[in-house]
Amino acid sequence: QVHLVESGGGLVQAGGSLRLSCTTSTRTSSRHTMGWFRQAPGKEREFVATISRSGDNTYYSDSVKGRFTISRDNAKNTVYLQMNSLKPEDTAVYYCAAKGGSTTQIERMYDYWGQGTQVFVSS
Repeated sequence: QVHLVESGGGLVQAGGSLRLSCTTSTRTSSRHTMGWFRQAPGKEREFVATISRSGDNTYYSDSVKGRFTISRDNAKNTVYLQMNSLKPEDTAVYYCAAKGGSTTQIERMYDYWGQGTQVFVSS
């Protein structure tokens, strides 16, 4: 079993930045595709970004493209989500997730999930 530990959430003003981190427990994290999802109050969980095992390929939802950057450091078993130019509509609980195989935005394909970290963006 893989467990994920998240950090970096918090409160920022619109236009500000945050960096979320997610560290995996597995020693074979390089074999896992990683993703970020988020869930706002009263809404379903939605895809944010994903990164391939090598880190060479990334994919973003249209709502965050150009503002968020996903990256990973396999030596540290850690994936990051750099969030810039934050908007109030980015307010949500953010979850990191892991899966075997290639990248996908399909939530059900991810096998392991973090506890979630709250991001609040004030206007």
